[in-house]
Amino acid sequence: MPAERFFDTNILIYAFAANDSRSARAEALIADGGVIGVQVLNEFTNVTRRKLTWDWKQVEAALGVIEDLLGPVRPLTAEIHAEAVTLARDQRLSFYDALIVAAAADVGCRLVFSEDLQHGRKFGAVTIENPFLG
Repeated sequence: MPAERFFDTNILIYAFAANDSRSARAEALIADGGVIGVQVLNEFTNVTRRKLTWDWKQVEAALGVIEDLLGPVRPLTAEIHAEAVTLARDQRLSFYDALIVAAAADVGCRLVFSEDLQHGRKFGAVTIENPFLG
């Protein structure tokens, strides 16, 4: 089942955030395994540097932990990009959210954990789940 779970960036941010009520749940989800794409790593790096003001040593240490727990990061491809354009246009998603959904679908994930997308919404075989509800 872990290979069927794709993580949006916010799940990783909460797992590493200090003093956040969502941290324990996010950590447990990641410990159970799943998949991320390179876009998630890009966004994670940007948020930790810009909003959390981490230094590069902290960022690189966290990226190492993520790689250890989740294994190889899935690349973005021209095909994923094209599918994201279609999803953004047809489903009225932001382009970056559409990239997450398209990347998840590309690797056969059936579930995307995200606090940013509408809980329960389906995009083909991919369902969005907000793990912090309830």
